[in-house]
Amino acid sequence: MREDAGVTDEADGRVATPLVDEAVKKAAVAWVAVAGGPARALWCVPADGTLLVVSGPGEQAAPGLAEAAEAQVTLRGDHGGRIVTWPARVTRLAPDGEEWAALAPTVAGKRLNASGPTADLVRRWATDGCALVRLTPAGESTAGDRLPDGSLAEEPRQTPAVRVTRRPFRLHRVRRR
Repeated sequence: MREDAGVTDEADGRVATPLVDEAVKKAAVAWVAVAGGPARALWCVPADGTLLVVSGPGEQAAPGLAEAAEAQVTLRGDHGGRIVTWPARVTRLAPDGEEWAALAPTVAGKRLNASGPTADLVRRWATDGCALVRLTPAGESTAGDRLPDGSLAEEPRQTPAVRVTRRPFRLHRVRRR
């Protein structure tokens, strides 16, 4: 058996490798691609060898993630560079379920710049149509020499937030030499 080959956990079907487990434990941001689309940087919370991601109105945009069955997840290492990419099984947690009750407050507690108390945030996620999803490792990861050598940077996506850059204001005339 190869050293980086995954071991399937019988309890939850998670494919565990030491590198993925360690990267998941330290993850605060994950790049998630759904259905061959571009990868999006999403803040996440590690929980039991999986990642929890919240998206929807008033939260981060993750088009298609809530409805997807699988996704590609890329995580960075301590040095900030890409160290592993793995296929994930996507599971949406139901707001009336036991998992939601146990995990949503934990995710809400980690939410930076949250407006209001944690309980209000969890209630808003449940009523406003936000999605709390679990990303579970579900296949062979790509790491080390098998990662692409070049940059995977893409052109910036179009946004209505673009504005025209004006010349800087100068109070006094600047003399040229």
